[in-house]
Amino acid sequence: MKTARSPHSRMAAPRTGGWRKSTYSNGAEGCVEVAGLPGGLAVRDSKDPAIPGFRAGTGAWNAFVRAVGTDRL
Repeated sequence: MKTARSPHSRMAAPRTGGWRKSTYSNGAEGCVEVAGLPGGLAVRDSKDPAIPGFRAGTGAWNAFVRAVGTDRL
């Protein structure tokens, strides 16, 4: 979800060629693509790239990854 006041909504959208498949994707149905952005990254479903993904700042993404890695979600 984007709001006008969110710092994440001000990140530039990645170029089409900027997307790459996550190294954790193994070709199964749970694949995602990531794209680096100034100050963060974008994530989308690789099976349907027309559906908008989401953008996150570096700090928010790192906190999410840490939480997943320690089963806090």
